[in-house]
Amino acid sequence: MTTNGLLENKTALVYGGAGSIGSAMARAFAEEGAHVFLAGRTLSTLDVVADDIRAKGGEATSAVVDALDEQSVRSFVDGVADQQGRVDISVNVIDIGDVQRPIDDLSAEEFLQPIVTATRTQFLTASAAVKHMRRQGSGVIIMFGGSGGNPMTGIGGLTVALDAVEGFRRQFSVEFGGAGIRVVTLKTGGIAESLPADFPGRDELEQSLEDMTMLRRTATFADVGNTAAFVASDKAATMTAATVNISCGALVD
Repeated sequence: MTTNGLLENKTALVYGGAGSIGSAMARAFAEEGAHVFLAGRTLSTLDVVADDIRAKGGEATSAVVDALDEQSVRSFVDGVADQQGRVDISVNVIDIGDVQRPIDDLSAEEFLQPIVTATRTQFLTASAAVKHMRRQGSGVIIMFGGSGGNPMTGIGGLTVALDAVEGFRRQFSVEFGGAGIRVVTLKTGGIAESLPADFPGRDELEQSLEDMTMLRRTATFADVGNTAAFVASDKAATMTAATVNISCGALVD
């Protein structure tokens, strides 16, 4: 791990830490010197990531947390703050359970599922972190996904959920900026690396994702992690109320 890294002595919370995006961010945070706390519902999968981080000289701790449950989230965050003395970074990249079918083929519950999950968990995780960030006068909340661009068909309530999260980013930024808390979204426009090897039509889909970019490649998980680590660091101290576009030109601002 990096000595005197960008995030030396920082404490980072990563909800959904066993997933591809969450683990990429967690590894990058740890490489830059942060103590990473991985939160999720399945301890065994979180431990795989934590063990890998520790094997490489980093600091990582796993915890079972239900991001939809207010008491579970607050107990987790307060416990980390008691142990570490501070909370510097909070990232929520949990699976929001979107059902990807045409909207007129969905029940109301299926359509609302990702919207309710995304908004509830972003509110709970961010507000729990802010309690401690206010006291220390600093902190960074990172969101992932973004919105805008051309909507796609057949993805149910996903776009609406992402739009709602961007509303949170804007509101959190103005609410907490006076306390030195920054809020930033990362967006990629699609990651070819995320496609399973046995996914039907994988090669064609990967090619189509690459064709939409200007750089003729999509972002990788490592790209996401490295950008998140920079955004979370003091090197990006003036960056808030913003979306960081790492789509390789697939999304034009």
